[in-house]
Amino acid sequence: MGLILTTIGFLIAQTYSVKPSQVASADWKINMQQQIQNDTQLLNNMNRGPDWKVRITSRINMNQYHIDHNIPPTEETLWGNMLNAADLMIVVSVMTVIIAADSVAGEFTDGTIKLLLIRPASRAKILLSKYISTFTFSIVLFVILFITAFLVSGILHGFHDMSAPYIYASSDTIAHETNIVQHAINTYLYQCIQMVMIVTMAFMISTVSRSSSIAIALSVGIMFAGTSIVGFLAQYNWAKFYLFENTDLTQYLNGSPNIASMTLPFSVTVIVVYFIIFNVLSWLVFRKKDVTA
Repeated sequence: MGLILTTIGFLIAQTYSVKPSQVASADWKINMQQQIQNDTQLLNNMNRGPDWKVRITSRINMNQYHIDHNIPPTEETLWGNMLNAADLMIVVSVMTVIIAADSVAGEFTDGTIKLLLIRPASRAKILLSKYISTFTFSIVLFVILFITAFLVSGILHGFHDMSAPYIYASSDTIAHETNIVQHAINTYLYQCIQMVMIVTMAFMISTVSRSSSIAIALSVGIMFAGTSIVGFLAQYNWAKFYLFENTDLTQYLNGSPNIASMTLPFSVTVIVVYFIIFNVLSWLVFRKKDVTA
């Protein structure tokens, strides 16, 4: 918990080392107009493919929407840092993965699994209790992350402009606005879904493995390797069945999925299928596992 608090404070303080003055805050329109001019020149003078054009055009349309409707950029409100702090969910995930990976495998490593199994509780109950305790730990860290990010961002930026809408561009480059509070909450909750799947996978590996060190190393390795190749696999249509292409549900908040044919219901279905497979495999292995050695 202390590490989470320290990391959040450092990240937000670093991105907001000097509090902007009223004069500087009033210049956001000028800065956006300059960005629009620069992006327009890029579109006219360079050609890097359709994806690059969509990204630049979307940014132009979003900046113009801010100017036309007199909506300050999200980065100048507390929600900007709130959304940036959502990336720290990876820290929560790593900590919970270590706990999950050691939860069952650690019992076999230390030999304490025998002390659990001689009690009247069934194996299913023991496994479920460990699974629930792991998620209790992750939820506590998640709540601390959200509340701390909100308070620190509010102290540095002030709690004004809390009702300013969030501007985003859909896949057709058209700018839209949505409720910023709802968008921030959805961002964190969608990140939480990704954490749930990673932790469930780590728990399954812990159940299958007899070594806590192997379970931790393998779980953390799969987590980082699995998420790092998402962008590379996005060029293949079959990759939509790949777990980590679907776990980041924030891709649907802006209407820009990793693979064009993917939809939110499809990703939810894929996640549920993997979730069931991981838990069924954990239960079957733990139920039949030999502990006499």
